[in-house]
Amino acid sequence: MNFGKKILTRFLLVIKLIICTFPPLWVGLGWGILLISCDDMEDKLKPSNNTGLSEPTQLYILSEGLYNMNNSTLSTYNLETKSFVSDYFLAANKRSLGDTGNDMAIYGSKLYIVMNTSSRIEVIESATGKSIKQIPMFTSNNSARSPRQITFFGSYAYVCSFDGTVAKIDTTTLQLVSLVQSGKNPDGICVSNNKIYVSNSGGLNFPNFENTVSVIDLNTFTLIKKIFVGVNPGKILADSKGDVYVVSRGDYGLNPYKFQRISSITDEVIQRFDDIKSLNFTIHNDTAFIYNFDFTTQKCWVKVFDCNTEKIISENFIIDGTGLITPYGIDVNPSNGDVYLTDAKSYTVWGDVLCFNKNGKLKFKIRELGLNPNKVVFYGRN
Repeated sequence: MNFGKKILTRFLLVIKLIICTFPPLWVGLGWGILLISCDDMEDKLKPSNNTGLSEPTQLYILSEGLYNMNNSTLSTYNLETKSFVSDYFLAANKRSLGDTGNDMAIYGSKLYIVMNTSSRIEVIESATGKSIKQIPMFTSNNSARSPRQITFFGSYAYVCSFDGTVAKIDTTTLQLVSLVQSGKNPDGICVSNNKIYVSNSGGLNFPNFENTVSVIDLNTFTLIKKIFVGVNPGKILADSKGDVYVVSRGDYGLNPYKFQRISSITDEVIQRFDDIKSLNFTIHNDTAFIYNFDFTTQKCWVKVFDCNTEKIISENFIIDGTGLITPYGIDVNPSNGDVYLTDAKSYTVWGDVLCFNKNGKLKFKIRELGLNPNKVVFYGRN
Protein backbone atom coordinates (compact mmCIF):
# COMPACT_ATOMS: atom_id res chain seq x y z
CA MET A 1 0.00 0.00 0.00
CA ASN A 2 1.16 3.54 -0.57
CA PHE A 3 2.15 4.48 2.98
CA GLY A 4 1.71 8.23 2.53
CA LYS A 5 -1.86 7.68 1.37
CA LYS A 6 -2.43 5.29 4.24
CA ILE A 7 -1.55 7.84 6.93
CA LEU A 8 -3.60 10.70 5.50
CA THR A 9 -6.56 8.50 4.64
CA ARG A 10 -6.70 7.16 8.16
CA PHE A 11 -6.67 10.70 9.53
CA LEU A 12 -9.60 11.73 7.34
CA LEU A 13 -11.63 8.61 8.03
CA VAL A 14 -11.13 8.92 11.78
CA ILE A 15 -12.53 12.43 11.64
CA LYS A 16 -15.52 11.42 9.54
CA LEU A 17 -16.43 7.95 10.71
CA ILE A 18 -13.97 6.90 13.42
CA ILE A 19 -13.06 4.12 11.05
CA CYS A 20 -9.46 2.97 11.02
CA THR A 21 -8.90 1.99 7.42
CA PHE A 22 -5.11 2.24 7.27
CA PRO A 23 -3.40 1.99 10.65
CA PRO A 24 -0.25 3.58 12.05
CA LEU A 25 0.69 0.35 13.81
CA TRP A 26 1.18 -3.06 12.30
CA VAL A 27 0.87 -6.34 14.14
CA GLY A 28 1.78 -9.77 12.75
CA LEU A 29 -0.78 -12.54 12.79
CA GLY A 30 1.30 -15.65 13.21
CA TRP A 31 3.89 -17.89 11.71
CA GLY A 32 1.67 -19.52 9.14
CA ILE A 33 2.15 -22.99 7.70
CA LEU A 34 5.58 -24.05 6.57
CA LEU A 35 5.63 -26.26 3.50
CA ILE A 36 8.57 -27.92 1.79
CA SER A 37 9.66 -26.20 -1.41
CA CYS A 38 11.22 -27.95 -4.37
CA ASP A 39 12.32 -25.93 -7.39
CA ASP A 40 14.86 -25.72 -10.17
CA MET A 41 17.50 -23.16 -11.10
CA GLU A 42 15.24 -21.17 -13.42
CA ASP A 43 14.35 -18.84 -10.54
CA LYS A 44 17.96 -17.68 -10.50
CA LEU A 45 17.91 -16.67 -14.14
CA LYS A 46 14.54 -15.27 -15.10
CA PRO A 47 13.66 -11.61 -14.59
CA SER A 48 11.05 -10.21 -12.22
CA ASN A 49 7.47 -9.71 -13.46
CA ASN A 50 8.11 -12.13 -16.35
CA THR A 51 9.50 -9.40 -18.58
CA GLY A 52 10.99 -12.06 -20.84
CA LEU A 53 7.60 -13.24 -22.00
CA SER A 54 6.59 -12.34 -25.54
CA GLU A 55 2.95 -11.83 -24.61
CA PRO A 56 1.44 -12.29 -21.13
CA THR A 57 -1.97 -13.92 -21.18
CA GLN A 58 -3.05 -13.46 -17.58
CA LEU A 59 -3.09 -10.74 -14.94
CA TYR A 60 -2.56 -11.33 -11.26
CA ILE A 61 -4.16 -8.52 -9.25
CA LEU A 62 -3.47 -8.01 -5.54
CA SER A 63 -6.05 -6.24 -3.38
CA GLU A 64 -4.77 -5.46 0.09
CA GLY A 65 -8.15 -5.29 1.81
CA LEU A 66 -8.53 -3.51 5.15
CA TYR A 67 -6.12 -3.65 8.05
CA ASN A 68 -6.75 -6.42 10.58
CA MET A 69 -9.68 -7.77 8.53
CA ASN A 70 -7.76 -10.69 6.98
CA ASN A 71 -9.38 -9.93 3.62
CA SER A 72 -6.56 -9.47 1.12
CA THR A 73 -7.36 -11.18 -2.18
CA LEU A 74 -5.53 -12.36 -5.27
CA SER A 75 -7.61 -12.08 -8.44
CA THR A 76 -6.89 -13.23 -11.98
CA TYR A 77 -7.99 -11.88 -15.34
CA ASN A 78 -7.44 -13.79 -18.58
CA LEU A 79 -6.50 -11.36 -21.35
CA GLU A 80 -7.56 -13.80 -24.08
CA THR A 81 -10.92 -15.05 -22.78
CA LYS A 82 -11.74 -11.95 -20.67
CA SER A 83 -12.65 -14.27 -17.80
CA PHE A 84 -12.16 -13.15 -14.21
CA VAL A 85 -11.74 -14.95 -10.87
CA SER A 86 -12.23 -12.59 -7.92
CA ASP A 87 -10.48 -14.71 -5.24
CA TYR A 88 -8.15 -17.00 -7.12
CA PHE A 89 -5.99 -17.78 -4.09
CA LEU A 90 -8.95 -18.91 -2.01
CA ALA A 91 -10.19 -21.14 -4.83
CA ALA A 92 -6.77 -22.74 -5.29
CA ASN A 93 -5.83 -23.17 -1.63
CA LYS A 94 -9.11 -23.29 0.34
CA ARG A 95 -7.91 -20.60 2.73
CA SER A 96 -7.63 -16.85 2.74
CA LEU A 97 -4.50 -15.09 1.56
CA GLY A 98 -4.04 -13.12 4.78
CA ASP A 99 -3.90 -9.55 6.01
CA THR A 100 -2.77 -6.46 4.08
CA GLY A 101 -0.98 -7.62 0.95
CA ASN A 102 1.39 -4.80 0.01
CA ASP A 103 3.42 -6.05 -2.95
CA MET A 104 3.96 -9.00 -5.28
CA ALA A 105 6.18 -10.06 -8.16
CA ILE A 106 6.86 -13.06 -10.37
CA TYR A 107 10.39 -14.44 -10.38
CA GLY A 108 11.04 -17.60 -12.34
CA SER A 109 8.13 -19.99 -11.83
CA LYS A 110 6.93 -18.45 -8.56
CA LEU A 111 4.73 -15.58 -7.50
CA TYR A 112 5.86 -13.88 -4.27
CA ILE A 113 3.22 -11.96 -2.29
CA VAL A 114 4.28 -9.65 0.53
CA MET A 115 1.78 -9.79 3.40
CA ASN A 116 2.44 -6.87 5.71
CA THR A 117 0.17 -7.39 8.71
CA SER A 118 0.32 -11.19 8.48
CA SER A 119 4.11 -10.64 8.39
CA ARG A 120 4.98 -13.31 5.87
CA ILE A 121 5.87 -13.88 2.24
CA GLU A 122 3.37 -16.14 0.51
CA VAL A 123 5.04 -18.06 -2.31
CA ILE A 124 2.79 -19.72 -4.90
CA GLU A 125 3.16 -21.49 -8.22
CA SER A 126 2.52 -18.96 -10.95
CA ALA A 127 0.90 -21.55 -13.19
CA THR A 128 -1.59 -22.97 -10.69
CA GLY A 129 -1.97 -20.53 -7.82
CA LYS A 130 -1.09 -23.31 -5.36
CA SER A 131 0.83 -22.27 -2.26
CA ILE A 132 4.39 -23.59 -2.10
CA LYS A 133 5.49 -22.04 1.16
CA GLN A 134 4.81 -19.28 3.66
CA ILE A 135 8.03 -17.56 4.73
CA PRO A 136 7.51 -16.09 8.23
CA MET A 137 8.93 -12.62 8.81
CA PHE A 138 9.30 -12.38 12.58
CA THR A 139 12.07 -11.52 15.02
CA SER A 140 13.52 -13.99 17.51
CA ASN A 141 11.05 -12.78 20.14
CA ASN A 142 8.13 -13.29 17.71
CA SER A 143 7.62 -9.61 16.89
CA ALA A 144 6.32 -8.93 13.39
CA ARG A 145 8.82 -7.44 10.96
CA SER A 146 5.92 -6.24 8.74
CA PRO A 147 7.38 -6.72 5.24
CA ARG A 148 6.56 -4.03 2.67
CA GLN A 149 8.20 -4.42 -0.73
CA ILE A 150 10.20 -7.02 -2.67
CA THR A 151 12.82 -7.02 -5.41
CA PHE A 152 15.13 -9.63 -6.92
CA PHE A 153 18.68 -10.07 -8.14
CA GLY A 154 20.46 -13.28 -9.11
CA SER A 155 19.56 -16.10 -6.77
CA TYR A 156 17.89 -13.96 -4.13
CA ALA A 157 14.80 -12.01 -3.21
CA TYR A 158 15.27 -8.89 -1.10
CA VAL A 159 12.46 -7.69 1.16
CA CYS A 160 12.33 -4.45 3.12
CA SER A 161 10.26 -4.42 6.31
CA PHE A 162 8.84 -1.80 8.64
CA ASP A 163 11.01 -3.07 11.52
CA GLY A 164 13.99 -1.43 9.79
CA THR A 165 15.52 -4.46 8.10
CA VAL A 166 16.16 -5.83 4.62
CA ALA A 167 15.92 -9.62 4.33
CA LYS A 168 17.83 -11.77 1.85
CA ILE A 169 15.88 -14.88 0.77
CA ASP A 170 17.20 -17.75 -1.35
CA THR A 171 14.74 -18.22 -4.23
CA THR A 172 15.59 -21.92 -4.62
CA THR A 173 15.37 -23.07 -0.99
CA LEU A 174 12.96 -20.28 0.05
CA GLN A 175 14.96 -19.82 3.25
CA LEU A 176 15.82 -16.49 4.85
CA VAL A 177 19.58 -16.23 4.53
CA SER A 178 20.50 -12.93 6.16
CA LEU A 179 19.27 -9.59 7.48
CA VAL A 180 20.74 -6.11 7.42
CA GLN A 181 19.57 -2.93 9.14
CA SER A 182 18.43 -0.16 6.81
CA GLY A 183 16.65 2.69 8.60
CA LYS A 184 13.30 3.72 10.03
CA ASN A 185 10.33 1.96 8.40
CA PRO A 186 11.71 1.06 4.95
CA ASP A 187 9.00 1.64 2.34
CA GLY A 188 10.56 0.92 -1.06
CA ILE A 189 13.40 -1.13 -2.54
CA CYS A 190 15.22 -1.57 -5.86
CA VAL A 191 18.55 -2.80 -7.24
CA SER A 192 20.98 -0.80 -9.37
CA ASN A 193 24.70 -0.96 -10.13
CA ASN A 194 25.26 -3.97 -7.84
CA LYS A 195 23.67 -2.17 -4.91
CA ILE A 196 20.32 -2.23 -3.12
CA TYR A 197 18.56 1.10 -2.57
CA VAL A 198 16.00 1.30 0.24
CA SER A 199 13.78 4.29 1.01
CA ASN A 200 13.41 4.85 4.76
CA SER A 201 10.08 6.59 5.33
CA GLY A 202 9.85 6.76 9.11
CA GLY A 203 6.13 6.64 8.44
CA LEU A 204 5.21 4.91 11.69
CA ASN A 205 6.56 7.97 13.54
CA PHE A 206 4.12 10.38 11.87
CA PRO A 207 4.62 13.33 11.75
CA ASN A 208 8.35 12.77 12.47
CA PHE A 209 9.24 11.18 9.15
CA GLU A 210 12.62 9.87 8.00
CA ASN A 211 14.40 11.35 4.96
CA THR A 212 17.07 8.87 3.84
CA VAL A 213 17.78 6.21 1.23
CA SER A 214 20.05 3.40 2.39
CA VAL A 215 22.65 1.92 0.04
CA ILE A 216 23.46 -1.74 0.64
CA ASP A 217 26.28 -3.56 -1.14
CA LEU A 218 24.94 -6.68 -2.87
CA ASN A 219 28.15 -8.69 -2.54
CA THR A 220 28.75 -8.15 1.16
CA PHE A 221 25.12 -7.41 2.08
CA THR A 222 26.22 -4.55 4.32
CA LEU A 223 25.02 -0.96 4.65
CA ILE A 224 27.57 1.33 3.02
CA LYS A 225 25.84 4.71 2.93
CA LYS A 226 22.73 6.75 3.62
CA ILE A 227 21.61 9.42 1.14
CA PHE A 228 19.52 12.36 2.34
CA VAL A 229 16.39 12.94 0.26
CA GLY A 230 13.03 14.63 0.76
CA VAL A 231 10.83 13.85 3.75
CA ASN A 232 8.94 10.52 3.81
CA PRO A 233 10.48 8.68 0.81
CA GLY A 234 8.48 5.84 -0.69
CA LYS A 235 8.49 4.30 -4.18
CA ILE A 236 11.99 3.85 -5.57
CA LEU A 237 12.99 2.46 -8.99
CA ALA A 238 15.97 2.43 -11.35
CA ASP A 239 16.16 3.04 -15.10
CA SER A 240 18.36 1.17 -17.58
CA LYS A 241 21.28 3.57 -17.08
CA GLY A 242 21.36 2.89 -13.36
CA ASP A 243 19.84 6.17 -12.23
CA VAL A 244 17.59 5.69 -9.20
CA TYR A 245 14.37 7.68 -8.89
CA VAL A 246 12.58 8.13 -5.59
CA VAL A 247 9.34 9.79 -4.52
CA SER A 248 9.24 11.71 -1.25
CA ARG A 249 5.69 12.21 -0.05
CA GLY A 250 6.35 15.05 2.37
CA ASP A 251 4.58 15.68 5.65
CA TYR A 252 1.25 16.86 4.20
CA GLY A 253 2.14 20.35 5.39
CA LEU A 254 5.15 22.53 4.64
CA ASN A 255 7.04 19.77 2.83
CA PRO A 256 5.30 18.80 -0.45
CA TYR A 257 5.70 15.70 -2.61
CA LYS A 258 9.03 15.51 -4.46
CA PHE A 259 10.52 13.49 -7.33
CA GLN A 260 14.32 13.01 -7.20
CA ARG A 261 17.11 11.33 -9.14
CA ILE A 262 20.07 9.58 -7.50
CA SER A 263 23.28 8.61 -9.29
CA SER A 264 24.17 4.98 -8.56
CA ILE A 265 27.78 5.86 -9.34
CA THR A 266 28.24 8.64 -6.78
CA ASP A 267 25.27 7.70 -4.57
CA GLU A 268 24.19 11.33 -4.36
CA VAL A 269 20.99 13.13 -5.29
CA ILE A 270 21.86 14.76 -8.60
CA GLN A 271 18.50 16.22 -9.58
CA ARG A 272 15.32 17.36 -7.85
CA PHE A 273 12.17 17.90 -9.88
CA ASP A 274 10.32 20.41 -7.72
CA ASP A 275 7.57 20.84 -10.33
CA ILE A 276 6.70 17.11 -10.32
CA LYS A 277 4.60 16.49 -7.21
CA SER A 278 4.68 12.71 -7.50
CA LEU A 279 2.91 10.27 -5.21
CA ASN A 280 3.70 7.05 -7.09
CA PHE A 281 5.24 5.94 -10.39
CA THR A 282 6.53 3.07 -12.48
CA ILE A 283 9.25 2.85 -15.16
CA HIS A 284 9.04 0.98 -18.47
CA ASN A 285 11.73 1.23 -21.18
CA ASP A 286 13.13 4.38 -19.54
CA THR A 287 9.73 6.04 -19.56
CA ALA A 288 8.21 6.85 -16.18
CA PHE A 289 4.47 7.03 -15.69
CA ILE A 290 3.87 9.25 -12.69
CA TYR A 291 0.67 10.01 -10.84
CA ASN A 292 -0.40 12.30 -8.04
CA PHE A 293 -3.49 12.55 -5.87
CA ASP A 294 -4.35 15.65 -3.83
CA PHE A 295 -6.19 14.59 -0.68
CA THR A 296 -7.52 18.10 -0.16
CA THR A 297 -8.96 18.75 -3.61
CA GLN A 298 -9.50 15.05 -4.48
CA LYS A 299 -7.87 15.77 -7.85
CA CYS A 300 -5.37 13.53 -9.62
CA TRP A 301 -3.18 13.53 -12.70
CA VAL A 302 -0.95 11.08 -14.61
CA LYS A 303 2.14 12.40 -16.40
CA VAL A 304 4.76 10.81 -18.65
CA PHE A 305 8.46 11.42 -17.98
CA ASP A 306 11.47 10.61 -20.17
CA CYS A 307 14.29 9.16 -18.05
CA ASN A 308 16.83 9.90 -20.82
CA THR A 309 16.11 13.61 -21.23
CA GLU A 310 14.88 14.01 -17.63
CA LYS A 311 11.83 15.93 -18.84
CA ILE A 312 8.06 15.58 -18.79
CA ILE A 313 6.93 14.54 -22.27
CA SER A 314 3.20 14.55 -21.54
CA GLU A 315 1.37 16.54 -18.88
CA ASN A 316 -1.77 14.44 -19.35
CA PHE A 317 -1.29 10.76 -20.11
CA ILE A 318 -5.03 9.98 -20.15
CA ILE A 319 -6.33 11.71 -23.26
CA ASP A 320 -9.85 10.29 -23.65
CA GLY A 321 -11.46 11.83 -20.59
CA THR A 322 -11.50 8.64 -18.52
CA GLY A 323 -11.69 9.57 -14.86
CA LEU A 324 -10.08 8.09 -11.77
CA ILE A 325 -11.40 8.60 -8.26
CA THR A 326 -8.37 7.56 -6.17
CA PRO A 327 -5.38 6.12 -8.06
CA TYR A 328 -3.66 3.55 -5.88
CA GLY A 329 -1.21 1.57 -7.98
CA ILE A 330 0.42 1.70 -11.40
CA ASP A 331 2.11 -1.01 -13.52
CA VAL A 332 3.00 -1.54 -17.19
CA ASN A 333 2.58 -4.64 -19.35
CA PRO A 334 6.20 -5.33 -20.38
CA SER A 335 5.24 -6.75 -23.76
CA ASN A 336 3.04 -4.02 -25.24
CA GLY A 337 3.39 -0.99 -22.96
CA ASP A 338 -0.22 -0.97 -21.73
CA VAL A 339 -0.51 1.01 -18.50
CA TYR A 340 -2.62 -0.38 -15.65
CA LEU A 341 -3.93 1.97 -12.98
CA THR A 342 -5.80 0.71 -9.94
CA ASP A 343 -8.54 2.81 -8.38
CA ALA A 344 -9.23 2.40 -4.65
CA LYS A 345 -12.24 4.77 -4.78
CA SER A 346 -13.14 5.44 -1.11
CA TYR A 347 -10.83 2.71 0.29
CA THR A 348 -13.87 0.98 1.83
CA VAL A 349 -15.61 -0.28 -1.32
CA TRP A 350 -14.33 -2.63 -4.01
CA GLY A 351 -12.01 -0.91 -6.46
CA ASP A 352 -11.30 -1.16 -10.19
CA VAL A 353 -8.39 -1.78 -12.54
CA LEU A 354 -8.18 0.35 -15.68
CA CYS A 355 -6.03 -0.61 -18.68
CA PHE A 356 -4.84 2.15 -21.02
CA ASN A 357 -2.86 1.70 -24.19
CA LYS A 358 0.52 3.43 -24.38
CA ASN A 359 -1.15 6.43 -26.02
CA GLY A 360 -3.42 7.05 -23.04
CA LYS A 361 -6.73 5.65 -24.28
CA LEU A 362 -8.80 3.28 -22.17
CA LYS A 363 -8.80 -0.31 -23.46
CA PHE A 364 -10.87 -1.96 -20.74
CA LYS A 365 -11.87 -1.76 -17.10
CA ILE A 366 -12.18 -4.56 -14.54
CA ARG A 367 -14.82 -3.35 -12.10
CA GLU A 368 -15.14 -4.03 -8.39
CA LEU A 369 -12.54 -6.77 -8.12
CA GLY A 370 -11.37 -6.28 -4.53
CA LEU A 371 -10.80 -3.88 -1.65
CA ASN A 372 -7.95 -1.49 -2.37
CA PRO A 373 -6.33 -3.09 -5.45
CA ASN A 374 -2.71 -2.01 -5.50
CA LYS A 375 -0.59 -4.25 -7.74
CA VAL A 376 -0.86 -5.92 -11.16
CA VAL A 377 1.65 -8.44 -12.49
CA PHE A 378 1.69 -10.20 -15.86
CA TYR A 379 1.94 -13.91 -16.49
CA GLY A 380 2.11 -16.24 -19.47
CA ARG A 381 3.68 -19.56 -20.37
CA ASN A 382 6.76 -19.58 -22.59
